[in-house]
Amino acid sequence: MSTLLLLNGPNLGILGRRQPEVYGTATLDDIESAVGARVAERGWKVLSIQRESEGELIHAIQENYDSVGAIVNPGALMMYGWSLRDALANYPAPWIEVHLSNVWARESFRHESILSALASGVVVGLGALGYELAASALLELVSPAGA
Repeated sequence: MSTLLLLNGPNLGILGRRQPEVYGTATLDDIESAVGARVAERGWKVLSIQRESEGELIHAIQENYDSVGAIVNPGALMMYGWSLRDALANYPAPWIEVHLSNVWARESFRHESILSALASGVVVGLGALGYELAASALLELVSPAGA
């Protein structure tokens, strides 16, 4: 069975309780279930990893080069996670960057991601639905023969 990597960065482990007016009420468990249901049609399973530390996220990427693709919400690491960027640059499969909130409607320091240029696509501002849309995109980007 092929594995889709679902990678979430700092402060995303408390989704559902963290500023629900900004990030919504869905928890990471809710998101993992929705993504899992979306990719099940292809026979993929989801490996969901959330870490507060950039180094642990890098290890998760490096240990899962055999995954068919990834959905990555780097959180605030989108702005300064240079070593995370290097790890994603070496990740061999397509990956989609996701942000729950519309970062361009927020503080100006959130308006630039150092990761986006490397991603196969970016989904921003659609809440938990953004993860499902990213999963749908990866289903299209990864050929059935390659999965």
